[in-house]
Parts: sequence; structure tokens; C-alpha cells
Amino acid sequence: MTHLGAVFRPQLPPERLRTLARLADDTGLEELWLWEDCFLEGGISAAAAALAWTERVRIGVGLLPVPLRNVAVTAMEAATLHRLFPGRAILGVGHGVQDWMGQVGARAESPLTLLREHLDALRALLRGERLTVDGRYVKLDSVALDWPPPGPVDVFVGATGPRTLRLTGEAADGTILTAATPPDGVRRARRLIDEGREAAGRSGPHEVVVYLLAVTGADAAPRLRAELAAEGLESVPDLGAAGDAGAVAKAVQRLAEAGADTVILQPTADEPDPEGFVRFVAEEVRPLVP
Repeated sequence: MTHLGAVFRPQLPPERLRTLARLADDTGLEELWLWEDCFLEGGISAAAAALAWTERVRIGVGLLPVPLRNVAVTAMEAATLHRLFPGRAILGVGHGVQDWMGQVGARAESPLTLLREHLDALRALLRGERLTVDGRYVKLDSVALDWPPPGPVDVFVGATGPRTLRLTGEAADGTILTAATPPDGVRRARRLIDEGREAAGRSGPHEVVVYLLAVTGADAAPRLRAELAAEGLESVPDLGAAGDAGAVAKAVQRLAEAGADTVILQPTADEPDPEGFVRFVAEEVRPLVP
């Protein structure tokens, strides 16, 4: 079965989150995802609030930029969420937007090395291990969580480039792909992830989450074109979905057939009715997606 969710975009003020999160819960939406985009809203603080306001919807953070965060802090916050809300928090980490990292003095000379070190340490800390690490970026001296999660915790990594995609296969539990990823891009990502998994001798499931830009309503097509143009993606074929629930469900299915396990519908930045979008995903699109 393809899992389905929606994005609460941080272009909305934080005070809108409570209504959207409760609506997602009430309508049976499976997942609501948040972004820690600079310099909008904090991923962990927003996720904690959304989880506290709801009972069953899973809350994803896609993603936390590792240059901004000491890995011990990331582990402490992740463990707290997983103990408070078992099975409902989804954690994603990644490089972050390099220009934003530069603005705060956190841009790494080797983003891939930083991500690998952060990911390895984060997963070990969440397993309850005590770590001493002297890496290029991650340095820990006999660090262990007093309150690790009681069970296994999946850590996802956002990835676009081939080296990062292989890294997710080698060392992460799942991969997050942006809305700039068409079905052929999902197939390519799956191949690269599998290359990494094979190189590391890993087996078992590896979930792939893909964002899908989705627009509905009478002006859906021009709004989708405008959003793609604003992102410099107007020349990429087969991106996004515009139209009624049937049209969006078909786009979801194409991504699923290409290898996506979870598709998260992403509204445009100028979505005029975020509450209506959540209802559309949960009540109209979900019944059409196998």
C-alpha cells in the first residue's frame, strides 16, 4: 500500500499549525510533514506541538539541516519525541540549503562527510550506544543518552545527488526525495540507493518518501506552471499534478510504480485554502490510491 500525506508549508505562520494538525487527525490523514526551512519555523518545536495536539496522525520533519545542529542535541530531541509519542514521529536529516548554511556561518567544506558522520553518530546514539568519536566534524567524548528510545528508530535522509543517494542506502533507514523528482528520477534514486545498500551489505526494507507538488481547483494548471517556473523546474517533464482527485491520484500512482513507498502532497506556496487542501488529500485522493 502507498502511504499518503500532506505538507504544512512553513510559509504559513506557526499559529496556523494547530488547526491544520487537528484537521489532519480528524480526517484520517496518515502523515503530516513539516519543514525546517531557514529562517521560518523550527522543525522539532513544531513537530512536538503537532504531536501533542493530535492522537494518531504521524508527523514527519523533512528535514533537519545537520550543519545547524550538534548531533547530541538532535539525538536528545529525537529520543524525547519518540518516547513521548511512540511510533508517530518521523525524523529526516540532510545537508540543508548551502546558501542558508553560509548565512549562519555553518557551511561545511565537505557536506557529505558531515552528513555521514552525523548520521552514523545519530543512529548509534538512538540505539542507546555510548560514543567517543573524533571525526572531521562530529566530536563526542563518551556520550550516551540517558533516555534513549525504547525501540528501534528509523532515520531518514533527504537526498538529490548521486553520492548522497548512495549514502542513504549505505547508512540510513529511508530516503526523502524532493518535489523536483519525477517518476524517472525516483527509479534512478532507487538504483543508487540499492547500490549503496549492496556496497554496505544491507538488506531489509528501505522506505522512499517523495514529495509531489499538487494543485486542485479551477486554476490548478496555471498555478502549477507558475510554481514550477518560480522553482526553475518548468523544463522538467512529468512534475507535479494539477486537477481533480483522480488526476492527482494517477500522479501518486506513477510515483509509487517508480518505487515510492510514501507520497507527500505538497501545496503551492500560495495555496489559498490550506485546510481545504488537507481535506482534499484525506477525503478525496486517499480513497483513489491503492
